[in-house]
Amino acid sequence: MKRLRRLFVCLVCLCVVMSAQGCGSIAGVSSGKRIIRISHAQSETHPEHLGLLKFKEYVEENLGDKYEVQIYPNEILGSAQKAIELTQTGAIDFVVAGTANLETFADVYEIFSMPYLFTSEEAYHETMNDTDYMEKIYESTDDAGFRVLTWYNAGTRSFYAKKPIYTPDDLKGLKIRVQQSPASVKMANAFGAAASPMSFGEVYTAIQQGVIDGAENNELALTNNKHGEVAKYYSYNKHQMVPDLLIGNLKFLNSLSDEEFQVFKEAARLSTEVEMEEWDTQVQEAKDIAQNQMGVEFIDVDVQQFKDKVAGVQEEMLENNENIRDLYDHIQEINKKYE
Repeated sequence: MKRLRRLFVCLVCLCVVMSAQGCGSIAGVSSGKRIIRISHAQSETHPEHLGLLKFKEYVEENLGDKYEVQIYPNEILGSAQKAIELTQTGAIDFVVAGTANLETFADVYEIFSMPYLFTSEEAYHETMNDTDYMEKIYESTDDAGFRVLTWYNAGTRSFYAKKPIYTPDDLKGLKIRVQQSPASVKMANAFGAAASPMSFGEVYTAIQQGVIDGAENNELALTNNKHGEVAKYYSYNKHQMVPDLLIGNLKFLNSLSDEEFQVFKEAARLSTEVEMEEWDTQVQEAKDIAQNQMGVEFIDVDVQQFKDKVAGVQEEMLENNENIRDLYDHIQEINKKYE
């Protein structure tokens, strides 16, 4: 099954690349409109997909004579890392990816993998909504050929597994999937777990087959991605608040007129509004479904015990990466407002 999926992904990617080069056809190419392709890893009901539908709607309402937006969910065009590479080359135009996927392109993004960076959701949201400040961060990948247009709320990440986790000691020896980020690996290891970085699309099967014991993510992973079928314990240790980002090919963005660029920027802003509204609703729905239909037990823990375990990870990150210091200090000032 995995080999068939990979073959399908390769065929779709080949078709997209050929179409981008004018060597093939995908729906809409022959109409004379420029096809805008967006890749993401979530399902068609996920808040990010619904936000992207708003993006599509706004662009086509205002520039429909020139552009048609096509959205590819469920990692159809490959994992986030692969889709970023396609966006770099211009084979596709946009991809939604987590900040962990950008660390190799601009190390300032490593800060979002820092455990307990934000002290509250309010501080997290204010930081990400500080558009003037975040634009400086978004421009850091220009040399890599892409730029972030907006952010999406990906909630608060906690551990879930086949066995209950009440304290950090319960993580000892467990193989836990983390994002493909050195900081996330260090975090999991500091808790005593064996960090297992892998693509998000592989997590369900890996838990089911015992390759890993659990993972860490928000509540929607339990339902949208069905992880609650194979991991029955979700512990609210709340170690990270990591945004997802809408990333655009820089060559394409620079090719737009000022008026067109403003349409795409507004479409991105509106997509975030829709995504955030849907997020709050769907998190509550996901928890209800996971608890009452899938049999997942939600566990409240002493978060301070978990914070104490990874205090050294924060210090090490600040010592080893001077490019995160300014953003770290900026976030600490915002954190203070909500203490």
